[in-house]
Amino acid sequence: MGRGIKHFFERRMIAAALAAACLFLVGGAPASAEKRVALVVGNSSYQNIARLDNPKNDAALMAETLGALGFTLVGGGAQLDLEKPALERAVQSFGQQIHGADVALFYYAGHGVQVSGSNYLVPVNANPTREADVDFQMVDVNLVLRQMQGSGTRLNLVILDACRNNPFGGRGLRSSDGGLAQMRAPEGTLISYATQPGSVAQDGTDGHSPYTRALATTVRRAGLDIFQTFNQVGLAVKRSTGGAQQPWVSSSPIDGTFYFVPPAPAPSSAAEQQEARLSVAPRLDDDATPISNAARLQEVGQRLYELNFDPELDVGKDGLKVAIRSFQSVNNLPQTGEATEGLLRRLRDAQQVGPWGSIVYGVESGKWGLSWGHNSRKEAVADARGKCGASKCTIELSFYGKSCGAFAASGKQWSMMERSSIDKAKRVALDACSKPGKSCDIVGAVCADGSGLPAKQP
Repeated sequence: MGRGIKHFFERRMIAAALAAACLFLVGGAPASAEKRVALVVGNSSYQNIARLDNPKNDAALMAETLGALGFTLVGGGAQLDLEKPALERAVQSFGQQIHGADVALFYYAGHGVQVSGSNYLVPVNANPTREADVDFQMVDVNLVLRQMQGSGTRLNLVILDACRNNPFGGRGLRSSDGGLAQMRAPEGTLISYATQPGSVAQDGTDGHSPYTRALATTVRRAGLDIFQTFNQVGLAVKRSTGGAQQPWVSSSPIDGTFYFVPPAPAPSSAAEQQEARLSVAPRLDDDATPISNAARLQEVGQRLYELNFDPELDVGKDGLKVAIRSFQSVNNLPQTGEATEGLLRRLRDAQQVGPWGSIVYGVESGKWGLSWGHNSRKEAVADARGKCGASKCTIELSFYGKSCGAFAASGKQWSMMERSSIDKAKRVALDACSKPGKSCDIVGAVCADGSGLPAKQP
């Protein structure tokens, strides 16, 4: 269930020409002559509501990625943990710097809420107690859109990884249980949400949200136009979350074709094509060599499982493809979903991880089990399920190394969360489980190595 495997393999170097190519708007000047400006904000350390582990990491990753793709970053890098005055100043500076630019991009990761149909970004010091406080303590997303309007940009991008659980439930705000409201995209603008309007996005268990990790990987791929880019991001997130999260795009008509990284130019003449063919030495590519042997395919599935990538057998023959794509996404590999000799080689080169812990739960029976200190994921899950008795505990959260897991429940409401410490795991599990007017309790919690004794023994 968890997919928080750290990188075990060296990432393939992205060709220098690819990184230098940056952006291109077809029919306009070359990418190197364009002015591209981005404001990247990540809010994690909230003072009065539940903190979020990953927005700071997500913002740092996006700032690094966009900088490599030729964007000028407002403030020189990711703007982190902004209180309301600082967030408003950053947006105002963004509006000033994008005048005359070709492309303007605003990225935000953190808490976001909809109140009375409007979407608000939540500064780290926000603490509203009634709906009338919202305009004074939060920042309306329309403020960002107004900065873009009239700036003369050819393309505006607004990217919101801000659809976590509503942190103000029970305070009298007429907001939804979670998620953002759909907005109308002004002329020349594309708005990308981490999940569908009104739905809740995942914060992630491996240092980054599923959405931002997929976005940072996809924008580096050559030859994808703006719509292909966000479509591929949506597919990657849908696969990595087992369909639980599906990104959403709202767009007005956009003039021209935009590439984060343009396609490689084709040879201009027959002579150049012949020279190109002759200059490439033939070689065997084990990443393009499929595995057909049943025993080796089974080995691929087993090794993915022991690295916490689930083959997801419940989706049939495509289960292994889904697991492979998730593994490839995390390790910045082409997301083919194919079992190849290159994939098997990487899996065999992976270091053994451990110790393992696991929490399992049976929704129908209400039974659950917990284990820790095992040498493999398979052992940890078997031990935890053994504590369920005859009941089938099919829901599983497995974790390893220094990670910890927590299980919160109240009636039919429940949540399992993995984090880097027992306190963080408990906090986010309670936050995810609790709904307005009803609170959950921690049923079980432990770290993979056995530290952080469980709240209750099953």
